Amino acid sequence: MKTPWELVMQSADALGIKPAERLLHVSITDQTLQLFQGGTLVRTFEISTSSRPPSNQRDSLGTPRGLHTIAERIGAGQPPGMVFRSRVATGHHFSELNAEENERNLVTTRILWLRGLEKGYNAGGNVDSYDRYIYIHGTNHEDRIGRPASGGCVQLRNLEMVELYDAVRAGDWVNIVN
Repeated sequence: MKTPWELVMQSADALGIKPAERLLHVSITDQTLQLFQGGTLVRTFEISTSSRPPSNQRDSLGTPRGLHTIAERIGAGQPPGMVFRSRVATGHHFSELNAEENERNLVTTRILWLRGLEKGYNAGGNVDSYDRYIYIHGTNHEDRIGRPASGGCVQLRNLEMVELYDAVRAGDWVNIVN
């Protein structure tokens, strides 16, 4: 049986995509994110994906599947728990917000903004992950990690988000599967 790294390398080769140094393998079923470097599993993180069924369609709020790349890394140097709005740090930790604001799923700590690599599947038109603002990011609801609870993004605990952010670079691959 092939490893996630081997499967993605095979897919990337078929798509004519240059190999990346690292792969983030996201399993919606297992609610895990595995970090591979050069084919070696480095770390597994517990995550939260969408509370809705997986979907690549715009406005579905589902976590999109397929091969992506990290297009942008946002938030270096911000403290864990910093709230971002429109990819800009607000200057506030989520614990400083009122209960109503804190009830929502907030984007916290760091952002890895994903761009789909499979035209017509997760890139372009109504299935474009980048245009849908699909991120890997921290959350103000760490108690929900391990079960589907997001609005389409992949969420991690805040300190683990810092660890992941520091381990990856723009251009690294993210493969999201059921």
